[in-house]
Amino acid sequence: MKETNELSVRIYAINPLNHWDKRNDTFKNTDKWLKTGALKGFMDGCLGCHTAVFVADYTDKAGDRGFFINDKNDMKKWISKADKKGLQVLVHAIGDDANHVLLEIFEAVSNENGPRDRRFRVEHAQHLLKEDISKFGSLDIIVSVQPYHAIDDGRWAEELIGAERIKTTYAFKSLLEEKVTLVFGSDWPVAPASPILGIYAATTRRTLDHANPKGWIPEEKITVLQALNAYTKNAAFPSFDEQEKGTLEVGKLADFVVLSDNLLKVNPGTIKNIEVLQTYVGGKLAYMKK
Repeated sequence: MKETNELSVRIYAINPLNHWDKRNDTFKNTDKWLKTGALKGFMDGCLGCHTAVFVADYTDKAGDRGFFINDKNDMKKWISKADKKGLQVLVHAIGDDANHVLLEIFEAVSNENGPRDRRFRVEHAQHLLKEDISKFGSLDIIVSVQPYHAIDDGRWAEELIGAERIKTTYAFKSLLEEKVTLVFGSDWPVAPASPILGIYAATTRRTLDHANPKGWIPEEKITVLQALNAYTKNAAFPSFDEQEKGTLEVGKLADFVVLSDNLLKVNPGTIKNIEVLQTYVGGKLAYMKK
C-alpha cells in the first residue's frame, strides 16, 4: 500500500519479541509512513479470564493468581538480546505481579546493557502494586494504556480482585504525579478506536453501566489537557517521533483533526458526543463528515 501511495495512516510495525533473533532491522528502514524497529512480548493474559498474574489470589477464586504466558528467564533473555541489537521492546503486562516482575527485568537489562535511549514500554499496566507506581518514573518506563478499558472493566473488576487492589487500577493520575510518560491508545479492535471516547473515559471514569456518575475510582481522574497530551504529544515519544509529530508546529507533519467542539471548554461529561468534522494527514484532507 505504501508503494502504491494508498496508505492513509502512519504505521509503526511491531514484531513478536520471541522472534528477536529474526529481526535485523533497527530504525534504518523507516520513513514518514512505515517504520519498524520494535518487538512486543507478553507477561500475562487479561483480568476477565483470570490469566492476569497477581501477587495475591483472585478475590472470587481462592488459590488462583493467574499465570505467566512466558517463562521469566526467557523474557529476560529475549529482552536483553533485543535491547543489545538496538531494538525497542514493548511488553504486555496486566496483573500487579506481571508488572512488578517486568519492572525488575527492565531494570536489570538497563543495568546490564548500559545507558541508551531505549524507551522501554509497558502495554496496559492495568493493575499495579502501590510501591511500583513510582518505579515507573524512576526507571523512565513509558506506560501505554487504554482509558476506555477503565469504564468497561469498571463494571465488574472489583468482583475479581477486591476493593483494595482496585485503588491502583488504571492509575492515570498517580502515574502522572510520578512524572511517568503516560501514553493513550485504543487497543482496537478490543475496544473502540476513538480517541474522543478515550478522553471522555480518562476524565470522567463513568462506567458503561452508568453506575458511577461521579467516576469509578474518581481519585484517578485526570484533566482534559492531560488526556489530550497523552493522545498527542506524549504518544509521539514512544515511537521516537517527537521531532515529527505530536504537536502542531512549523516543520512537523500536518496530521490533525477538526472537531465539532473545543475539548478544553466543554463539560467533560459531553466529550463523548464531540464529532470529527475533518481529518488531515500530511496536510491533505483525508476525511470529511457528510
